[in-house]
Amino acid sequence: MREMRSIAGAGLAALLASALWAALPARAEPATERHATLAQAPADNAAERGRVTGLPVPRYVSLKAGRANVRRGPGTDFPIDWVYTKRGVPLEVTAESEHWRRVRDHEGDGGWIWHTMLDGARSAIVTGDGGEPQPLHDKPDEAADVVALLEPGIVASVRACKDGWCRLEARGHSGWTQQDALWGVYPGEEFE
Repeated sequence: MREMRSIAGAGLAALLASALWAALPARAEPATERHATLAQAPADNAAERGRVTGLPVPRYVSLKAGRANVRRGPGTDFPIDWVYTKRGVPLEVTAESEHWRRVRDHEGDGGWIWHTMLDGARSAIVTGDGGEPQPLHDKPDEAADVVALLEPGIVASVRACKDGWCRLEARGHSGWTQQDALWGVYPGEEFE
């Protein structure tokens, strides 16, 4: 997902991360960060508006590019800390500065990334429950048929969230999973 720069052993970490994330599906339909909706604000409506885009901050987006530098500050004069290498990975925008967005990933790491590297289309990482595969149901109901099991770490496209469930598309499967088993959507967030 990202390769580390300036840390010993970075080559091995990048190789392992690239191998793991290369097996995950890439998003099929690119969009732009401007397609983000107001529904991306946290459920408590505590989000402020970004000074540059007017969109909620914080908000979730996904990585549009297959390779994107993450810098220590909002500009090319700042050093690159790591490089994201997996298209579609969810990121949380936590600040805006001109053409730069400060982002945070599912591991809590953050940095600044050029705005065109981001996509307003939603994705999420399956976190699962205790490392167990997460069932993907054909309807947003615990008793509904299970169409697939999603391993923790899988990146899926999020099409909608309502009533504590999110409709996902991953690896050729489509269905519903519980919202609290995902990183890339806010608790109680609803959108279509």
